[in-house]
Amino acid sequence: MENFQYYTPTKVVFGKGTEDQTGQLVAEQGCRKVLVHYGSGSVVRSGLLERIYRSLDKADIPYVSLGGVVPNPRLSLVYEGIELCRKENVDFILAVGGGSVIDSAKAIGYGAANDGDVWDFYEKKRTAQGCLPIGVVLTIAAAGSEMSDSSVITNENGWLKRGYSSNYARARFAVMNPELTMTLPKYQTASGCVDIMMHTMERYFNRCDNMEMTDGISEHLLRTVMKNAEILMSEPDDYNARAEVMWAGSLSHNGLTGCGTDGGDWASHQLEHELGGMFDVAHGAGLAAVWGSWARYVMDAAPKRFAKFAVNVMGVAPESDDTMTAVKGIEAMEEFYRTLDMPVSIRDMGIELSEEQMRELAEKCSHFGKRTIGCIRKLDTEDMYQIYRAARG
Repeated sequence: MENFQYYTPTKVVFGKGTEDQTGQLVAEQGCRKVLVHYGSGSVVRSGLLERIYRSLDKADIPYVSLGGVVPNPRLSLVYEGIELCRKENVDFILAVGGGSVIDSAKAIGYGAANDGDVWDFYEKKRTAQGCLPIGVVLTIAAAGSEMSDSSVITNENGWLKRGYSSNYARARFAVMNPELTMTLPKYQTASGCVDIMMHTMERYFNRCDNMEMTDGISEHLLRTVMKNAEILMSEPDDYNARAEVMWAGSLSHNGLTGCGTDGGDWASHQLEHELGGMFDVAHGAGLAAVWGSWARYVMDAAPKRFAKFAVNVMGVAPESDDTMTAVKGIEAMEEFYRTLDMPVSIRDMGIELSEEQMRELAEKCSHFGKRTIGCIRKLDTEDMYQIYRAARG
């Protein structure tokens, strides 16, 4: 087991009706003025935003609002939020929504707390020295951003999707009422479940040994999400299934399932980010579309790891050699994706990739030849192209 640090400062308030505590939680932060940041009209139509406003009013917390966050959140709205925060002297940001809203809030927080262009952080040109404090009212179980240190933003100039991680942006609190996720469309629920699983799988596929505790946590989390995802496909109002998935989403991306590892692979995420930037696909769906092709491309570099995943997570009976077991595990995961009506190829998402687009995706993913990705097997631009080609379908 590798040395590690585990830091999870977020206060979690979990359960039915917990959104009514939002004003009190914000007041505990000692702030003077809040930016309420949200996405589409769903939080308005459901009445959630009005309940949040009433809770803030009850706590005598002044606020301004900025909506309009979309999946794969845009840098242009981040700039708008930064300007609004500075104009209104905002000193706390409340994200009401899912991962896209939270990621956008974190980016606004970075921009408002630091001089210069916030995009520099996402391009790794410099390091943030702070972030406005963030609070979350979670409405989608998926990204785990409510307890993670990460944020992913899409720059419309070139449609580049980039991530930045810093402990400065970890949420001070996360209000998590599973009931708020019950109105999600089936596709969005399924995509969220894949996203949760992939955050754990990215860490699980690593080059380390002797991680019995961490591996056990990861394997059980994955089996739990799979079980409850299938329940939600037919029973979307099942509170217990919603609760299990929501809590798994936070645990999958708060660092717990990476303790003692080398950090994990993350190549599937990097490959999907470029698909999201180019085609605006749902993140979980994009991950499902590329994962099998990535797994087949790299599994020979870590057959025992893939075989362990096949047996302990997917319930595959061991074959005579690890490679055969690994292949059956990959096939079993793809079959699970199909039960959720998730894609297992890019074509399954209605996208017909051209040769030029595959090359462009690989160039962007490699930062135009400046980086490799992955740890199971280091992938260069040509490797990335080959995986996109295999995933094309």
